[in-house]
Amino acid sequence: MRDALTINLGLILLVASVVAILSRRMRLPYVVGLVAAGILLARAPIGSDIVLSPDAMFTTLLPPLIFEAALQIRWSPFRKDLPIIVALAFVGVALAAALVAACMHLLIGWSWIGAALFGVLIAATDPVSVIAAFKETRVEPRLRLLVEAESLLNDGAAAVGFAILLTIAAGSDVAWPAMTGLLVWKALGGFVIGGGLAGVVLLLLVSRTDDHLVEITLTTIVAYGAFLIAERCETSGVLASLTAGMVVGNVGWRGYLSQAGRGHIVAFWEYAAFLANSIVFILIGLNEAGQGFRLLSKTSLIAIPVVMLGRMAAVYPLSAMFSRTGLAMDIRYQHVLVWGGLRGALGLVLALALPGSVPERDDIIIAAFAVVAFSIFVQALTMPVLIRRLGLVKRTGSAEQSGHS
Repeated sequence: MRDALTINLGLILLVASVVAILSRRMRLPYVVGLVAAGILLARAPIGSDIVLSPDAMFTTLLPPLIFEAALQIRWSPFRKDLPIIVALAFVGVALAAALVAACMHLLIGWSWIGAALFGVLIAATDPVSVIAAFKETRVEPRLRLLVEAESLLNDGAAAVGFAILLTIAAGSDVAWPAMTGLLVWKALGGFVIGGGLAGVVLLLLVSRTDDHLVEITLTTIVAYGAFLIAERCETSGVLASLTAGMVVGNVGWRGYLSQAGRGHIVAFWEYAAFLANSIVFILIGLNEAGQGFRLLSKTSLIAIPVVMLGRMAAVYPLSAMFSRTGLAMDIRYQHVLVWGGLRGALGLVLALALPGSVPERDDIIIAAFAVVAFSIFVQALTMPVLIRRLGLVKRTGSAEQSGHS
């Protein structure tokens, strides 16, 4: 068992390296190449031994992806755009989920609870897919901030809605005051835990060393510790790792982390994110291959445009609310937010976690896989073309500096 795991992991890393080389030479999105490689690997003996495990996805692979992305987010532009980011991440998820649920109920005849569960689990954009796709796409700093920050925040909103609906699906009475408290804790608990842990580690430990190996170790403890503590406390691990990364990336650079160690820390987390991305998207490809022609079912063909419609209903009206303020968003940014709202492993993991008591469980899983396949092979593949056509390619010089101020 251990030897098989080692061989499988080694093969995945070798494939990921080859895909990275070929993707850059062919100028194709890296994530598309990884998923395609996973589909091909499904034909080999390795495919039968690897599954998309919720535990592996959440506790092992997600923290480094979130933490590394958060390290790059500067506080000043994030604070400026926070109102619109929060609106998209929370209100936007509710709008998209409601529209998707209504359409799946009326068009396919799913039960309201099944339709609502699908709406919630597919409404939030996947931070893994979004961050990976935009690493390969040179976009203007504000646009990248909006897309990535929204994808990092809206996971918490989806998780709360999913938990409430699972309670209803299980036939339990919903205590709405308790659920309201859960909502507040899910939204704020991650910030408290992530910020608190990062602050304590920076103040008491990191500031007392200039050894870059120790600094890397401590940031690893912060990234995983914030995520795991938050999950154990039944709040959002994603928001905890996000906050911890932002604290390290903004406060840590101001004297707590050594000047010599910064380059090593950034390089380590870039590699950790590359490693996690490679495994996640190859796993998605392996699992997509297992769905076969079911991805072309009537349910799937309806789910894809319905999910896109839900995304439009979230982005365009909410953006219009800020059109007469200093946070007004270019219509081109809105188009990218709609088309760049990728779905990925998180939606699949939530779908696979559905209990058997949900009548439409199998159909929901198939629809989720179909939407993810469309996101990766159509949306991610055409994102660079769309960004170039809209004239949103990041310029060097002042534009780049403004994104890191």
